[in-house]
Amino acid sequence: MSAKTKWLLFAVSGLLLIGFGLSLLGEAIIIKYTQSGNWVIWGTLALGVTNTGVCLFGQAIIEKINGKV
Repeated sequence: MSAKTKWLLFAVSGLLLIGFGLSLLGEAIIIKYTQSGNWVIWGTLALGVTNTGVCLFGQAIIEKINGKV
């Protein structure tokens, strides 16, 4: 796999996961204030997904620097 392909894969997937994690955080906030479910599980899931997205985006930056894309 070329450096540009790896960079693109990491960057796009990282940004998508960051957005998805923030959406899950919004759902956790809504659940907390409407008292309609277990918001802790949703919040923890949101934290994990967002952090995974940040890590993948960070890896994209590393690939960009190392691969001279």
